[in-house]
Amino acid sequence: MKANAILILAGISLFACSKKKESINPTTGNITESIYASGTVKSVDQYQAFVSVSGIIEEIYVKEGQNVDVGTPLLRVSNETQKFNLENAQLAANFNDAANNQGKIMEAEALAQTAKAKLKLDSSLFVRQKELWAQQVGTRVEYEQKELNYQSSKANYLSANQRYKDLKRQINFSSAQTKKNVQISARQSDDFILKSKVKGTIFSLLKEKGELVSPQTPIATLGNTQNYKLEMQVDEHDIFKVKLGQKVAITFDAYKNEYFEAEVSKIASIMNERNKTFLIEAVFTKAPQKLYPNVTFEANIILQSKQNVLILPRNYIKNDSIISLADGSTRIVKLGLTDFQKAEIVSGLTAKDQVIKPE
Repeated sequence: MKANAILILAGISLFACSKKKESINPTTGNITESIYASGTVKSVDQYQAFVSVSGIIEEIYVKEGQNVDVGTPLLRVSNETQKFNLENAQLAANFNDAANNQGKIMEAEALAQTAKAKLKLDSSLFVRQKELWAQQVGTRVEYEQKELNYQSSKANYLSANQRYKDLKRQINFSSAQTKKNVQISARQSDDFILKSKVKGTIFSLLKEKGELVSPQTPIATLGNTQNYKLEMQVDEHDIFKVKLGQKVAITFDAYKNEYFEAEVSKIASIMNERNKTFLIEAVFTKAPQKLYPNVTFEANIILQSKQNVLILPRNYIKNDSIISLADGSTRIVKLGLTDFQKAEIVSGLTAKDQVIKPE
């Protein structure tokens, strides 16, 4: 029994001695410092379409995958009240149309002309009577009668002429106003027809005929299938490192072991307070042959790269500065560029030094 115990202890000691710590020498290579981000692919001009009024979808004019132009009708929302309002506005416009009221205008004009002719006659009679009266011819009653007729005709003419002008102005105003009401009602009726704002493709239709919709309800998603952009979120701690024109390395789950290239094209000027990130947009310089909107991707925004520098795996470095050597000593090193796996050694280490992996 004692002999067996000695053999077990000897085996353990032999195993411990044979288990060596992992070690490595720094190597010369390339390193790239980057910022990791994830995001989604968006079509250029991609947007969700909303109706501006509430109602029931009466008709859908398009299908998913269909190409449309700016202004192409997508669907119509039913609203009987607005339909009646438009018809009522058209009736009022027809009734008040200036062309349909020319008879009233001509009648008022004729009355004004008649009053003018009578004024002219009574004026000449009054002038003649006035001259006779100056020559002591006729009676005072005749003179005053002619004067009264003249004053009465003058008042009647001024009144008739003013009524003619007022009627003409009122008819023209009513005609213009009711026509404008028709335009307003027609424009409001246009609100019940949802139209495309872009030249592109219907990516999705989110509602069906007969469904009730409101201005808060997304109806469809549209965009341009010829051009795509990349939208990604960058943490606030990294945003000051991001610059326009920086290269971006893109990977997709659908394209295994393939890398695509893009450039930063837009940096949001305000932070999203909910997740403490900034929206970054990039455009492809090397794109996949086929893409779809809302596909997710992973990205590395390239900050800077170096070639032929001394590098060491980061898991061999404690606290980003301390390394352990094979001779049992420790050393402080200065790091340069770092990525997720390795770091550039600026000083404190050579390619001949054997570094022990920390436990």
